[in-house]
Amino acid sequence: MIVNSLKKLIILCMLFFSTATFAADPIDAPATVWVMVSIVIVLLMFIPGLALFYGGMVRSKNILSVFSQFFAIASIVGILWVVIGYSLMTDTTGMEAGVYNLSSFVGGVNTAFLSGITADSMSGGIPEYIVITFLMTFAMITPAIALGGFAERMRFGAMVLFAALWTVIVYGPLAHMVWGGDGALFHNWGVLDFAGGTAVHISAGVTSFVGALVLGKRRGWPTTPMPPHNVVFVLIGAAFLWAGWFGFNVGSALSIGASSSLIFITTMLSTLGGIAGWMFIEKISAGHVTAFGLASGAIAGLVGITPAAAYVGPFGAIVIGFLASISVFYAITVLKRKLGVDDALDVFSVHGIGGVVGCILTGIFCIPALGGNVEGISVVPQVLAQIASVLFTFLYVGILSWILLKIVGLIIPLRVDEEQEEIGLDKTDHNESAYNH
Repeated sequence: MIVNSLKKLIILCMLFFSTATFAADPIDAPATVWVMVSIVIVLLMFIPGLALFYGGMVRSKNILSVFSQFFAIASIVGILWVVIGYSLMTDTTGMEAGVYNLSSFVGGVNTAFLSGITADSMSGGIPEYIVITFLMTFAMITPAIALGGFAERMRFGAMVLFAALWTVIVYGPLAHMVWGGDGALFHNWGVLDFAGGTAVHISAGVTSFVGALVLGKRRGWPTTPMPPHNVVFVLIGAAFLWAGWFGFNVGSALSIGASSSLIFITTMLSTLGGIAGWMFIEKISAGHVTAFGLASGAIAGLVGITPAAAYVGPFGAIVIGFLASISVFYAITVLKRKLGVDDALDVFSVHGIGGVVGCILTGIFCIPALGGNVEGISVVPQVLAQIASVLFTFLYVGILSWILLKIVGLIIPLRVDEEQEEIGLDKTDHNESAYNH
């Protein structure tokens, strides 16, 4: 049904764009159609994909709270994106290559409320409204990823307010530093981050860790077993995420060509490498391979390739997925216990550690000698630039997320009380139950 709907969407878009003309520039019809389809795919990756992935991992009394939080985030963040977020990310006023100023860290407000943008406005051959919507899906899914770290204990109202403030104050400026072009901080440093190793995954992972610290452990953790209530949901969600990641990564090329074909195969191969890495390390460590672990390995591979997808070759992608998966495995099974932080859905391990591994390995496997796609790169300076971007993201996101959580806590209590936590957020926050036995 979904496949048939996508086919119909593609045909309708091609028929429309074959005759449409815009005042600004000739439209790139294939690229426009692909980005429109990518928007739909990423939305499916978000809801139901990530929602099922997280919803299956929480206890049955909290699954509706996950879906409710995601729908609320989609609404609030999407609206804020057109009000101010898009401008903070893309406004290049005052920027110049190699120059450091305020504009290197955050965009201006010239396009706030989409001022000056019309149906005729173009961005690289694609109607700008479509690019805005595509970038909006990134803004919506990033805080949703982060919320998995402090799932099952944060009040709904506090979550909505935090996600809104975080999008404007943390994500918008960071996205500008990563993708703002000449004069943006990471661009000046020479950092390679294609689709959001820092802006999406590490930022979400660090936020989840800080949130888990500020809110504290769930009642009974770690002595009380809290297994996923529905592993089948986890697997279905992971499958949606895998499929949706092609829209996320390949859609980020904003074109159809040699680059997009490379991104397509590296995304696929890194996922396969991630599954293989998890099978290998889990079999050695535990003597068996779990379905939940296979899903986790796939996501680890996808996270690892996100910053690297356009820059590395097929075999580099396999290695990145393999090593990212093994790193995530140890982060979940060893590091999490040593730190003693109740990151409920292992967001820091999967997205934070997986993102770090992917970002650093991008600087190695991007060189042509290792099958990479970036000419004139020296490994050591590039790896140092990648590490600098990781460290900056940890500090910037960690400090601001902590401050924002404290501010929200002064306005709305962050955490539900013990009785509400015991009953479950589905009942206490939403007066509903997912399963009416």
